[in-house]
Amino acid sequence: MKIFYALLFTCTFSFSQNTIEQDIIDIEEKLIEWRHHFHKNPELSNQEFKTAEKIAEHLKSLGLEVETGIAKTGVVALLKGDKPGKVVALRADIDALPVTERNDLPFKSEVRTTFLNTETGVMHACGHDTHISILMATAEVLSKHKDKINGTIKFIFQPAEEGPPPGEEGGAKLMIKEGVLENPKVDAIFGLHINSETPLGTIKYKTGGIMASVERFVIDVQGKQTHGSQPWSGVDPIMISAKIIDGLQTIISRESKLTNEAAVITVGKITAGTRFNIIPESAEMIGTVRTLDPKMRAHIEKRMKEMVESIAKAYGGKATITFQNNTSITFNDAELTEQILPSLQKAAGETNVKIMKATTGGEDFSYFQEVVPGVYFFLGGMTPGNTEVFPHHTPDFKIDDSSMLLGVKAFTQVTLDYLNN
Repeated sequence: MKIFYALLFTCTFSFSQNTIEQDIIDIEEKLIEWRHHFHKNPELSNQEFKTAEKIAEHLKSLGLEVETGIAKTGVVALLKGDKPGKVVALRADIDALPVTERNDLPFKSEVRTTFLNTETGVMHACGHDTHISILMATAEVLSKHKDKINGTIKFIFQPAEEGPPPGEEGGAKLMIKEGVLENPKVDAIFGLHINSETPLGTIKYKTGGIMASVERFVIDVQGKQTHGSQPWSGVDPIMISAKIIDGLQTIISRESKLTNEAAVITVGKITAGTRFNIIPESAEMIGTVRTLDPKMRAHIEKRMKEMVESIAKAYGGKATITFQNNTSITFNDAELTEQILPSLQKAAGETNVKIMKATTGGEDFSYFQEVVPGVYFFLGGMTPGNTEVFPHHTPDFKIDDSSMLLGVKAFTQVTLDYLNN
Protein backbone atom coordinates (compact mmCIF):
# COMPACT_ATOMS: atom_id res chain seq x y z
CA MET A 1 0.00 0.00 0.00
CA LYS A 2 2.89 2.41 0.64
CA ILE A 3 3.91 2.11 -3.02
CA PHE A 4 0.33 2.89 -4.12
CA TYR A 5 0.14 6.01 -1.95
CA ALA A 6 3.63 7.15 -2.89
CA LEU A 7 2.58 7.14 -6.56
CA LEU A 8 -0.68 8.89 -5.68
CA PHE A 9 1.12 11.64 -3.79
CA THR A 10 3.62 12.16 -6.63
CA CYS A 11 0.75 12.64 -9.09
CA THR A 12 -1.69 14.71 -7.06
CA PHE A 13 -0.20 16.45 -4.02
CA SER A 14 -0.22 20.18 -4.69
CA PHE A 15 2.58 21.32 -2.40
CA SER A 16 6.05 21.70 -3.79
CA GLN A 17 7.60 20.74 -0.46
CA ASN A 18 8.38 17.04 -0.70
CA THR A 19 8.75 16.87 3.08
CA ILE A 20 4.94 17.01 3.61
CA GLU A 21 4.41 14.17 1.16
CA GLN A 22 7.08 12.08 2.82
CA ASP A 23 5.88 12.86 6.33
CA ILE A 24 2.42 11.56 5.44
CA ILE A 25 3.80 8.37 3.90
CA ASP A 26 6.15 7.81 6.84
CA ILE A 27 3.39 8.10 9.46
CA GLU A 28 1.42 5.08 8.20
CA GLU A 29 3.04 2.65 10.63
CA LYS A 30 2.11 4.85 13.61
CA LEU A 31 -1.35 5.39 12.18
CA ILE A 32 -2.06 1.66 12.06
CA GLU A 33 -0.52 1.07 15.50
CA TRP A 34 -2.76 3.74 17.04
CA ARG A 35 -5.84 2.37 15.34
CA HIS A 36 -5.16 -1.17 16.60
CA HIS A 37 -4.64 0.15 20.13
CA PHE A 38 -7.93 2.10 20.19
CA HIS A 39 -9.81 -0.78 18.57
CA LYS A 40 -8.55 -3.20 21.20
CA ASN A 41 -9.32 -0.79 24.05
CA PRO A 42 -12.69 0.82 23.25
CA GLU A 43 -14.62 2.99 25.70
CA LEU A 44 -18.28 4.00 25.68
CA SER A 45 -19.65 7.55 25.47
CA ASN A 46 -18.58 9.86 28.32
CA GLN A 47 -16.25 7.11 29.58
CA GLU A 48 -13.35 7.64 27.15
CA PHE A 49 -10.82 8.35 29.91
CA LYS A 50 -7.90 6.20 28.74
CA THR A 51 -8.60 7.09 25.11
CA ALA A 52 -8.40 10.79 25.97
CA GLU A 53 -5.24 10.25 28.01
CA LYS A 54 -3.43 8.65 25.06
CA ILE A 55 -4.61 11.36 22.66
CA ALA A 56 -3.51 14.15 25.00
CA GLU A 57 -0.13 12.55 25.61
CA HIS A 58 0.56 12.44 21.87
CA LEU A 59 -0.59 16.02 21.25
CA LYS A 60 1.55 17.34 24.10
CA SER A 61 4.56 15.52 22.66
CA LEU A 62 4.09 17.60 19.50
CA GLY A 63 4.38 20.83 21.48
CA LEU A 64 0.75 21.83 20.98
CA GLU A 65 -1.42 23.76 23.45
CA VAL A 66 -3.63 21.01 24.87
CA GLU A 67 -6.82 21.16 26.96
CA THR A 68 -8.44 18.08 28.46
CA GLY A 69 -11.70 17.34 30.26
CA ILE A 70 -13.82 19.32 27.81
CA ALA A 71 -17.36 17.91 27.70
CA LYS A 72 -16.17 15.39 30.30
CA THR A 73 -13.52 13.49 28.28
CA GLY A 74 -12.87 15.65 25.22
CA VAL A 75 -9.41 16.81 24.14
CA VAL A 76 -8.64 19.99 22.18
CA ALA A 77 -5.26 21.12 20.85
CA LEU A 78 -4.11 24.32 19.14
CA LEU A 79 -1.43 24.59 16.47
CA LYS A 80 -0.50 28.18 15.67
CA GLY A 81 1.15 28.82 12.34
CA ASP A 82 4.07 31.16 11.86
CA LYS A 83 1.82 33.69 10.13
CA PRO A 84 -1.55 35.10 11.25
CA GLY A 85 -4.77 34.07 9.55
CA LYS A 86 -8.07 32.27 10.00
CA VAL A 87 -8.88 29.52 12.47
CA VAL A 88 -9.88 26.12 11.12
CA ALA A 89 -11.12 23.20 13.23
CA LEU A 90 -10.74 19.49 12.47
CA ARG A 91 -12.91 17.07 14.42
CA ALA A 92 -12.74 13.36 15.28
CA ASP A 93 -15.20 11.42 17.45
CA ILE A 94 -13.68 9.04 20.00
CA ASP A 95 -16.40 6.84 21.57
CA ALA A 96 -17.25 3.19 20.93
CA LEU A 97 -20.51 1.23 20.99
CA PRO A 98 -22.12 -1.47 23.17
CA VAL A 99 -21.54 -4.15 20.51
CA THR A 100 -19.86 -7.54 20.98
CA GLU A 101 -17.25 -8.02 18.25
CA ARG A 102 -17.36 -11.18 16.12
CA ASN A 103 -14.32 -10.47 13.95
CA ASP A 104 -11.27 -12.71 14.22
CA LEU A 105 -8.61 -10.01 14.39
CA PRO A 106 -5.34 -9.92 16.32
CA PHE A 107 -6.52 -6.58 17.77
CA LYS A 108 -10.12 -7.68 18.37
CA SER A 109 -11.92 -6.06 21.30
CA GLU A 110 -12.49 -8.35 24.28
CA VAL A 111 -13.82 -5.54 26.49
CA ARG A 112 -17.04 -6.27 28.39
CA THR A 113 -19.36 -3.94 30.27
CA THR A 114 -22.91 -3.48 31.51
CA PHE A 115 -24.90 -1.05 29.41
CA LEU A 116 -28.45 -0.09 30.47
CA ASN A 117 -28.60 -3.17 32.72
CA THR A 118 -27.49 -5.50 29.92
CA GLU A 119 -24.11 -7.23 29.76
CA THR A 120 -22.44 -6.58 26.42
CA GLY A 121 -19.15 -6.24 24.64
CA VAL A 122 -17.68 -2.88 23.65
CA MET A 123 -16.50 -2.30 20.08
CA HIS A 124 -15.44 0.44 17.72
CA ALA A 125 -18.21 -0.69 15.38
CA CYS A 126 -18.49 2.67 13.60
CA GLY A 127 -14.84 3.40 12.82
CA HIS A 128 -14.18 6.07 15.42
CA ASP A 129 -10.87 4.34 16.16
CA THR A 130 -9.78 5.27 12.63
CA HIS A 131 -11.01 8.86 13.04
CA ILE A 132 -8.93 9.32 16.20
CA SER A 133 -5.83 7.92 14.52
CA ILE A 134 -6.28 10.00 11.35
CA LEU A 135 -6.56 13.23 13.35
CA MET A 136 -3.60 12.35 15.58
CA ALA A 137 -1.53 11.71 12.46
CA THR A 138 -2.72 14.93 10.81
CA ALA A 139 -1.71 16.88 13.91
CA GLU A 140 1.77 15.33 13.83
CA VAL A 141 2.28 16.06 10.12
CA LEU A 142 1.06 19.66 10.33
CA SER A 143 3.00 20.38 13.54
CA LYS A 144 6.21 19.85 11.55
CA HIS A 145 5.25 22.56 9.06
CA LYS A 146 4.24 25.62 11.06
CA ASP A 147 6.12 27.77 8.57
CA LYS A 148 3.59 26.78 5.89
CA ILE A 149 0.53 27.64 8.02
CA ASN A 150 -1.19 31.02 7.84
CA GLY A 151 -3.46 30.94 10.83
CA THR A 152 -4.42 28.46 13.55
CA ILE A 153 -5.61 24.86 13.54
CA LYS A 154 -7.86 23.54 16.32
CA PHE A 155 -7.90 19.75 16.68
CA ILE A 156 -11.13 18.61 18.36
CA PHE A 157 -11.35 15.07 19.75
CA GLN A 158 -15.02 14.78 20.68
CA PRO A 159 -16.57 12.26 23.09
CA ALA A 160 -20.10 10.83 23.06
CA GLU A 161 -20.95 11.20 19.38
CA GLU A 162 -23.14 8.12 19.73
CA GLY A 163 -25.08 9.93 22.44
CA PRO A 164 -24.39 10.37 26.16
CA PRO A 165 -25.87 7.94 28.69
CA PRO A 166 -29.45 8.70 29.81
CA GLY A 167 -29.55 11.66 32.16
CA GLU A 168 -26.13 12.99 31.11
CA GLU A 169 -25.01 15.78 28.80
CA GLY A 170 -22.32 15.12 26.24
CA GLY A 171 -21.08 15.19 22.68
CA ALA A 172 -20.83 18.14 20.32
CA LYS A 173 -23.62 20.07 22.11
CA LEU A 174 -21.73 20.08 25.39
CA MET A 175 -18.43 20.92 23.72
CA ILE A 176 -20.05 23.95 22.08
CA LYS A 177 -21.67 24.92 25.39
CA GLU A 178 -18.23 24.82 27.02
CA GLY A 179 -16.75 27.10 24.34
CA VAL A 180 -14.87 24.77 22.00
CA LEU A 181 -15.59 27.00 19.00
CA GLU A 182 -14.30 30.11 20.81
CA ASN A 183 -10.92 31.32 22.09
CA PRO A 184 -9.91 31.49 19.31
CA LYS A 185 -13.15 31.73 17.36
CA VAL A 186 -13.38 29.07 14.66
CA ASP A 187 -14.06 30.25 11.08
CA ALA A 188 -14.73 26.83 9.53
CA ILE A 189 -14.83 23.19 10.62
CA PHE A 190 -14.19 19.94 8.74
CA GLY A 191 -14.93 16.33 9.62
CA LEU A 192 -14.80 12.95 7.96
CA HIS A 193 -16.32 9.51 8.47
CA ILE A 194 -14.86 6.18 7.37
CA ASN A 195 -17.30 3.99 5.45
CA SER A 196 -17.17 0.20 5.17
CA GLU A 197 -19.28 0.17 2.01
CA THR A 198 -17.21 2.70 0.04
CA PRO A 199 -14.18 1.46 -1.95
CA LEU A 200 -10.66 2.18 -0.75
CA GLY A 201 -9.19 5.40 -2.12
CA THR A 202 -12.58 7.06 -2.62
CA ILE A 203 -13.97 10.23 -1.06
CA LYS A 204 -17.71 10.96 -1.19
CA TYR A 205 -19.37 14.31 -0.50
CA LYS A 206 -22.61 16.23 -0.97
CA THR A 207 -23.58 19.90 -0.80
CA GLY A 208 -26.41 20.67 1.63
CA GLY A 209 -28.00 17.94 3.75
CA ILE A 210 -25.71 14.90 3.77
CA MET A 211 -26.96 13.14 6.94
CA ALA A 212 -30.35 13.14 8.64
CA SER A 213 -31.64 14.75 11.78
CA VAL A 214 -32.23 12.14 14.48
CA GLU A 215 -35.04 12.22 17.01
CA ARG A 216 -35.39 9.63 19.74
CA PHE A 217 -38.99 8.98 20.70
CA VAL A 218 -40.60 7.18 23.62
CA ILE A 219 -44.21 5.94 23.48
CA ASP A 220 -45.92 5.00 26.76
CA VAL A 221 -49.01 2.85 26.32
CA GLN A 222 -51.43 2.40 29.24
CA GLY A 223 -53.87 -0.52 29.26
CA LYS A 224 -55.58 -2.54 31.98
CA GLN A 225 -53.96 -5.64 33.46
CA THR A 226 -55.82 -8.94 33.41
CA HIS A 227 -55.35 -12.69 33.21
CA GLY A 228 -54.05 -13.92 29.86
CA SER A 229 -57.03 -16.27 29.58
CA GLN A 230 -59.53 -13.37 29.88
CA PRO A 231 -58.41 -10.56 27.53
CA TRP A 232 -62.00 -9.16 27.51
CA SER A 233 -61.53 -8.23 31.17
CA GLY A 234 -58.66 -5.83 30.44
CA VAL A 235 -57.05 -3.62 27.81
CA ASP A 236 -54.03 -5.14 26.08
CA PRO A 237 -51.17 -2.58 25.72
CA ILE A 238 -49.09 -5.06 23.70
CA MET A 239 -51.80 -5.37 21.05
CA ILE A 240 -52.19 -1.58 21.03
CA SER A 241 -48.42 -1.23 20.57
CA ALA A 242 -48.54 -3.53 17.54
CA LYS A 243 -51.32 -1.42 16.00
CA ILE A 244 -49.37 1.78 16.68
CA ILE A 245 -46.21 0.40 15.03
CA ASP A 246 -48.22 -0.64 11.98
CA GLY A 247 -49.93 2.75 11.82
CA LEU A 248 -46.74 4.78 12.14
CA GLN A 249 -45.30 3.18 9.01
CA THR A 250 -48.17 4.57 6.93
CA ILE A 251 -46.90 8.07 7.74
CA ILE A 252 -43.81 7.18 5.72
CA SER A 253 -45.42 5.01 3.03
CA ARG A 254 -48.56 7.08 2.43
CA GLU A 255 -48.01 10.63 3.71
CA SER A 256 -44.34 11.53 3.17
CA LYS A 257 -43.19 12.81 -0.22
CA LEU A 258 -40.14 10.57 -0.46
CA THR A 259 -39.23 11.91 -3.89
CA ASN A 260 -38.12 15.09 -2.06
CA GLU A 261 -36.06 13.49 0.74
CA ALA A 262 -35.87 10.19 2.55
CA ALA A 263 -37.51 9.66 5.95
CA VAL A 264 -37.55 6.75 8.38
CA ILE A 265 -39.52 5.76 11.48
CA THR A 266 -38.09 2.81 13.40
CA VAL A 267 -39.22 1.24 16.68
CA GLY A 268 -36.08 -0.35 18.10
CA LYS A 269 -37.17 -1.49 21.55
CA ILE A 270 -40.41 -2.71 23.14
CA THR A 271 -40.75 -3.44 26.87
CA ALA A 272 -43.90 -4.98 28.34
CA GLY A 273 -45.07 -7.68 30.70
CA THR A 274 -43.56 -10.01 33.26
CA ARG A 275 -45.19 -13.39 32.62
CA PHE A 276 -46.64 -15.44 29.74
CA ASN A 277 -50.17 -15.61 31.17
CA ILE A 278 -50.61 -11.99 32.25
CA ILE A 279 -51.73 -9.13 30.01
CA PRO A 280 -49.73 -6.25 31.49
CA GLU A 281 -50.79 -2.81 32.59
CA SER A 282 -48.43 -0.93 30.30
CA ALA A 283 -45.92 -1.08 27.44
CA GLU A 284 -43.08 1.17 26.35
CA MET A 285 -41.67 1.62 22.86
CA ILE A 286 -38.46 3.46 22.02
CA GLY A 287 -37.41 4.36 18.50
CA THR A 288 -36.01 6.92 16.10
CA VAL A 289 -37.22 9.31 13.39
CA ARG A 290 -34.80 10.25 10.60
CA THR A 291 -35.50 13.20 8.30
CA LEU A 292 -33.55 15.38 5.86
CA ASP A 293 -36.09 18.18 5.47
CA PRO A 294 -37.32 20.45 8.32
CA LYS A 295 -40.90 20.64 6.97
CA MET A 296 -41.13 16.85 6.63
CA ARG A 297 -39.76 16.51 10.14
CA ALA A 298 -42.45 18.79 11.58
CA HIS A 299 -45.23 16.98 9.69
CA ILE A 300 -44.05 13.51 10.69
CA GLU A 301 -43.80 14.39 14.38
CA LYS A 302 -47.26 16.02 14.34
CA ARG A 303 -48.84 12.97 12.70
CA MET A 304 -47.04 10.54 15.03
CA LYS A 305 -48.52 12.32 18.05
CA GLU A 306 -52.01 12.30 16.55
CA MET A 307 -51.82 8.66 15.51
CA VAL A 308 -50.37 7.35 18.79
CA GLU A 309 -53.11 8.98 20.85
CA SER A 310 -55.99 8.07 18.52
CA ILE A 311 -55.01 4.41 17.98
CA ALA A 312 -54.68 3.81 21.72
CA LYS A 313 -58.04 5.46 22.35
CA ALA A 314 -59.70 3.36 19.64
CA TYR A 315 -58.74 0.18 21.53
CA GLY A 316 -59.65 1.43 24.97
CA GLY A 317 -56.23 2.53 26.16
CA LYS A 318 -54.17 5.68 26.42
CA ALA A 319 -50.78 6.55 24.93
CA THR A 320 -48.39 9.48 24.89
CA ILE A 321 -45.26 10.17 22.83
CA THR A 322 -42.25 12.34 23.67
CA PHE A 323 -39.36 13.36 21.39
CA GLN A 324 -35.71 14.06 22.14
CA ASN A 325 -33.48 15.62 19.49
CA ASN A 326 -30.21 13.68 19.08
CA THR A 327 -28.79 15.43 16.02
CA SER A 328 -29.77 18.11 13.55
CA ILE A 329 -29.39 17.75 9.78
CA THR A 330 -25.70 17.49 8.90
CA PHE A 331 -25.65 20.37 6.43
CA ASN A 332 -22.62 21.11 4.27
CA ASP A 333 -22.22 24.82 3.56
CA ALA A 334 -22.49 25.29 -0.22
CA GLU A 335 -19.79 27.95 -0.60
CA LEU A 336 -17.33 26.12 1.66
CA THR A 337 -17.98 22.80 -0.08
CA GLU A 338 -17.23 24.37 -3.46
CA GLN A 339 -14.08 25.96 -2.03
CA ILE A 340 -12.59 22.71 -0.68
CA LEU A 341 -13.65 20.40 -3.51
CA PRO A 342 -10.41 21.01 -5.45
CA SER A 343 -8.47 20.10 -2.28
CA LEU A 344 -10.29 16.78 -1.96
CA GLN A 345 -9.65 16.12 -5.64
CA LYS A 346 -5.94 16.85 -5.21
CA ALA A 347 -5.83 14.47 -2.27
CA ALA A 348 -7.64 11.50 -3.83
CA GLY A 349 -7.47 12.18 -7.55
CA GLU A 350 -10.32 13.87 -9.38
CA THR A 351 -12.03 10.64 -10.51
CA ASN A 352 -11.98 9.28 -6.95
CA VAL A 353 -14.06 12.12 -5.48
CA LYS A 354 -17.73 11.39 -6.04
CA ILE A 355 -21.05 13.05 -5.24
CA MET A 356 -23.23 10.90 -2.98
CA LYS A 357 -26.89 10.79 -2.05
CA ALA A 358 -27.88 11.76 1.47
CA THR A 359 -27.89 9.08 4.14
CA THR A 360 -30.46 8.60 6.89
CA GLY A 361 -27.69 8.06 9.41
CA GLY A 362 -27.17 10.91 11.87
CA GLU A 363 -24.14 12.85 13.14
CA ASP A 364 -23.84 15.35 15.96
CA PHE A 365 -21.18 17.11 13.86
CA SER A 366 -24.36 18.87 12.69
CA TYR A 367 -24.36 20.98 15.87
CA PHE A 368 -20.95 22.44 14.98
CA GLN A 369 -22.34 23.31 11.53
CA GLU A 370 -25.20 25.25 13.11
CA VAL A 371 -22.63 27.61 14.64
CA VAL A 372 -19.92 27.87 11.96
CA PRO A 373 -19.73 26.83 8.29
CA GLY A 374 -18.62 23.22 7.99
CA VAL A 375 -18.13 20.36 5.56
CA TYR A 376 -18.42 16.65 6.34
CA PHE A 377 -17.29 13.97 3.90
CA PHE A 378 -16.93 10.19 3.70
CA LEU A 379 -13.74 8.17 3.29
CA GLY A 380 -13.70 4.75 1.64
CA GLY A 381 -12.68 1.94 3.98
CA MET A 382 -13.80 -1.21 2.17
CA THR A 383 -11.17 -3.91 1.80
CA PRO A 384 -10.32 -4.45 -1.90
CA GLY A 385 -11.96 -7.59 -3.24
CA ASN A 386 -14.20 -7.93 -0.19
CA THR A 387 -17.17 -10.08 -1.18
CA GLU A 388 -19.27 -9.32 1.92
CA VAL A 389 -19.57 -5.85 3.39
CA PHE A 390 -20.89 -5.44 6.93
CA PRO A 391 -22.70 -2.23 7.89
CA HIS A 392 -21.67 0.08 10.71
CA HIS A 393 -22.91 -0.72 14.23
CA THR A 394 -22.72 -4.47 13.62
CA PRO A 395 -20.51 -7.16 15.28
CA ASP A 396 -18.79 -7.95 11.95
CA PHE A 397 -17.96 -4.36 10.94
CA LYS A 398 -14.49 -4.07 9.37
CA ILE A 399 -12.29 -1.30 8.03
CA ASP A 400 -9.12 -1.68 5.96
CA ASP A 401 -6.10 -0.17 7.74
CA SER A 402 -4.69 1.19 4.49
CA SER A 403 -7.72 3.46 4.04
CA MET A 404 -6.60 5.87 6.75
CA LEU A 405 -3.63 7.45 4.97
CA LEU A 406 -5.94 9.14 2.45
CA GLY A 407 -7.82 10.61 5.42
CA VAL A 408 -4.60 12.20 6.68
CA LYS A 409 -3.83 13.50 3.22
CA ALA A 410 -7.33 14.94 2.75
CA PHE A 411 -7.34 16.70 6.12
CA THR A 412 -3.85 18.09 5.47
CA GLN A 413 -4.67 19.30 1.96
CA VAL A 414 -8.00 20.86 2.93
CA THR A 415 -6.52 22.60 5.99
CA LEU A 416 -3.51 24.13 4.27
CA ASP A 417 -5.47 25.19 1.18
CA TYR A 418 -8.20 26.80 3.31
CA LEU A 419 -5.77 28.71 5.52
CA ASN A 420 -3.31 29.71 2.84
CA ASN A 421 -5.83 30.79 0.21
